[in-house]
Amino acid sequence: MAKVAFIGLGNMGGPMAINLVKSGHQVTAFDLSVAALAQVKAEGALVASSASDAVQGADFVISMLPAGKHVLALYLGEQGIAKDISKTALVIDCSTIDADSARKVGAGLAAQQIAFIDAPVSGGVGGAKAGTLTFIAGGSVADYERAKTVLSNMGKNLFHAGDIGAGQVAKICNNMLLSILMVGTSEALQMGVDNGLDPKVLSDIMLKSSGRNWTLELYNPCPNVMENVPSSNGYQGGFMVDLMTKDLGLALEAALQSSSSTPMGALARSLYVAHQRAGNGKLDFSSIFNMFAKKA
Repeated sequence: MAKVAFIGLGNMGGPMAINLVKSGHQVTAFDLSVAALAQVKAEGALVASSASDAVQGADFVISMLPAGKHVLALYLGEQGIAKDISKTALVIDCSTIDADSARKVGAGLAAQQIAFIDAPVSGGVGGAKAGTLTFIAGGSVADYERAKTVLSNMGKNLFHAGDIGAGQVAKICNNMLLSILMVGTSEALQMGVDNGLDPKVLSDIMLKSSGRNWTLELYNPCPNVMENVPSSNGYQGGFMVDLMTKDLGLALEAALQSSSSTPMGALARSLYVAHQRAGNGKLDFSSIFNMFAKKA
């Protein structure tokens, strides 16, 4: 059993913290949301009145925050908690942020002899609840091996991508590809529907053909083709358009820094931004399917 401080109890962080509690760890949690704190407390976590209090004596400090600016402020800002973290602790940031921010946090903590890895996740809210997330870690091999003590209780697939920041780069590469696959699958299915095909039959055909991909197999964007996916629940739950748009922005920032050619990624971001601005930001990202539907 380890003493874990968990900061950030949103749609992903809350279930992740609860899985650590269920695995026998002593979890002290902090979030600005009283309701979020109450939820993890009901599952057996301790709650703290501040992030500084949460990290006292912790073996692991895990954060799950919205953006790089929040992670930088948490650890290295004027009210940052780096000074309150034990020198023997390992800090694990599971937020999806830009790689430069991850590297700045890592360097800032290293200057205070505190170990750090970035370990963004893939798998959505369902994976967070089920404990089947994929963690993509950046940092030293030794710190990654140590992190498995807690990561293995929240996820099913653990990868070491390279040095600090590598986890973030791998995550945004994956999500950029996912967005492209979702857009392509949506327009292909809608073209079939426009030409009189049953989307379920077309999906089955493509699943056995060269167009097979993850979105067709596990996350079909067409309503009522597949059970237990957001498209068959009014596009509720899952991974929001707002978050996909954010991740695509991070991907294009990284592409600019490395002079990478990403025309498909840029197009996908443009489509998702338009979909977001049309009022769909809180829907699951598979709702991009509706962009291609014929309007009455």
